[in-house]
Amino acid sequence: MDMKVQKAKLGLKERYRLMTRDLGWTPSYQPQEALFPYANYEGIVIHDWEKWEDPFRLTMDAYWKYQAEKDRKFYAIIDAQAQNNGHLNITDARYLSALKIFLQAISPGEYAAHKGFARVGREFPGVGTQVACQMQAIDELRHAQTQIHALSNYNRYYNGFHAFIQQRDRIWYNSVPRSFFDDAMSGGPFEFIIAIGFSFEYVLTNLLFVPFMSGAAYNGDMATVTFGFSAQSDEARHMTLGLECIKFVLEQDPRNVPIVQRWLDKWFWRGLRLLSLVGTMMDYMLPKRVMSWAEAWDIYGEDNGGALFRDLARYGIRPPTGWEDAGKARDHISHQFMLALYQWSFGTAFHGWIPSDDDMDWLSAKYPDTFDRYYRPRWMHFRQLAEAGTPFRNVGLAKLCQTCQFPCVFTEADDPTLLCHRELEHEGQRYHFCSDHCQTIFEHEPEKYVQAWLPMNQLFQGTSGGGGIENWMKWVNLVDGQDNGDFEGSQDQRNFAAWKGQSTTNAR
Repeated sequence: MDMKVQKAKLGLKERYRLMTRDLGWTPSYQPQEALFPYANYEGIVIHDWEKWEDPFRLTMDAYWKYQAEKDRKFYAIIDAQAQNNGHLNITDARYLSALKIFLQAISPGEYAAHKGFARVGREFPGVGTQVACQMQAIDELRHAQTQIHALSNYNRYYNGFHAFIQQRDRIWYNSVPRSFFDDAMSGGPFEFIIAIGFSFEYVLTNLLFVPFMSGAAYNGDMATVTFGFSAQSDEARHMTLGLECIKFVLEQDPRNVPIVQRWLDKWFWRGLRLLSLVGTMMDYMLPKRVMSWAEAWDIYGEDNGGALFRDLARYGIRPPTGWEDAGKARDHISHQFMLALYQWSFGTAFHGWIPSDDDMDWLSAKYPDTFDRYYRPRWMHFRQLAEAGTPFRNVGLAKLCQTCQFPCVFTEADDPTLLCHRELEHEGQRYHFCSDHCQTIFEHEPEKYVQAWLPMNQLFQGTSGGGGIENWMKWVNLVDGQDNGDFEGSQDQRNFAAWKGQSTTNAR
């Protein structure tokens, strides 16, 4: 009797090829160059797109299954947190400032990355790359959504969360992340992949997600921990995509090396400037801290990044030009930016404060060579002014860097007592920069950066609500006296203390 032979089950590799490479076709009505016009204009040379290898070999049907399971777990925890007044489990209402910055700066960046990956997935000729970019585009959209959903419960109780979309486009410090992602999205597909997939996701993302999510856990914020864990498996895939992309490009043709090196120089520095926001959150805005920015930089920057660039040296890649200066700045950038946020706290959608004695002792221990010498005296001076009833407020408007759009508050790499300021003239206009590296980036693409939308300049021109601080606050949806100013005596501080007290005492 003949036995019916069962068809052999497809292996992972064969199934991946069937669900990716076999979905593509060779065009016959239009030349390849007409279908993918952006694949060549950056100067990158690709000889064989079939050499692209996705280490995850993830197919779309498996992708939807994994993500659906993560979403079920995520929303179950978020719902439980909301029903059980989880917002009262955080250590201190000061922690809310870190969440507000994250929602205003990072979550819209996730959405921008979603749009960017959707675009470059269409612009790459290789089918494997198209599928990988499509999955990451969906990931980034999901990350933005889960972050907004996780933090939306805080909006029910606390100020500063209500207008993050408008503030992302209008408020001054949010122009830093906005300009970063707009810059990447206005580049070609290969530059976008290097900027987001490699420089941000692979080289720098651990400096954002690992310390911040650990800090959320230390401070009782299970909503943030949950979306962090939900996103972390995606981040591992994104990092692998970024590394695979850069190795693929470097292995295709030696002419690609100098182009990639220039992009690494640019996007490492741009990413480092963006992460100054994260360093400030880690050192100042977490009531219970996991590690300092300096410690995080040593682990995830110097150690991990150093090993990465040693590995890439076989392709002719060296560490970015700003690498050494980044190491010198590790002991300074978080303090310098927090001092700026405090003196301009009337123009922020979160609260500022002077560190307590315990906070300063912790910072002194983490920064033994710099904090007591350069930064404790400034904070003590601010404290004396506040105790005298004359808190320091800087009503002047800082010069903004034309490239990264940070206020020029950072110091020279080798002299922390001297502000770093560069300027040049281009076609009759004068432009300002916060570092040599930002000036170099501008000089390579001045036609791009002369178009930068700078909040301070617009305020002077009267295009940000009609002119004047009061009109500007209305324009950025900033409720004066609630969203901004000192934490001490704020509505957020008073409400959290009252509600926390009610949750831990007997009703009368």
